[in-house]
Amino acid sequence: MPVTPSDGIDLFYQVTGSGPRVLLLNGSGLTLEDSAVLVGLFSSRCQVLSYDYRGLGRSGPSAGGYTMADCATDARRVLDAVGWRTAPVLGISFGGMVALELAVSAPDRLERLVLLCTSAGGAGGSSYPLHELDTLDVDERKSVRRRLIDTRFDEPWLDSHPGDRRLAEMMEARESGRGPGFSEQLEARRGHDTWDRLGAIACPTSIGCGRFDGIAPPRNSEAMASRISGAELHVYQGGHAFLAQDPQSVTDVFEFLSATPVP
Repeated sequence: MPVTPSDGIDLFYQVTGSGPRVLLLNGSGLTLEDSAVLVGLFSSRCQVLSYDYRGLGRSGPSAGGYTMADCATDARRVLDAVGWRTAPVLGISFGGMVALELAVSAPDRLERLVLLCTSAGGAGGSSYPLHELDTLDVDERKSVRRRLIDTRFDEPWLDSHPGDRRLAEMMEARESGRGPGFSEQLEARRGHDTWDRLGAIACPTSIGCGRFDGIAPPRNSEAMASRISGAELHVYQGGHAFLAQDPQSVTDVFEFLSATPVP
């Protein structure tokens, strides 16, 4: 099992597929097992390096709380483990926050940057505070969570859009059984703020958001695009899961990544 140490924690990683290489950073609470479909999608046309965040999946437990800076350090350790001095980086949701912290703290490690359904934090806007969902009762939490996935997802909408209902139910099922590693991740997420450092990002950057995203609303992506020199901004017809809702988003990501030759 390929692992690499980072601050005394063994991080499990894998490399799959062939083509333009990319470091894939997935969303909150997701393990490589949870993300198999997503990893498989990008591995169909790219050489994908991905790993389980500390405290999740097959990576070792965290020794306590940690910060987004620690997450960026983990990403560098995984790049070092496979001998990639530089690479394109694709960050989705929480992974976008890790990608931003990596990009502002070690800009020389990134060839290209793709930021999907994420936020810079601070004055640039933060993603919804997911840790607050636990303060709601069960029924309210279910309703709020669905509208966070996509602001259109009320019962009348889901009744008339069975595909969206299946998507909502799949994402809800994924939330069950989360352990202490997820709670620690949410705490790190609370402190995320790269807004004042976005000027350090010099690599080509593509930003994608869902028009109906209740977690990382489009205004947050617009703010990032205004601060990152030359950044592209794409708005898609979907919510936080627009990769599954708008096929054009996947096409655009592949096209952006393929513009980087394999070193």
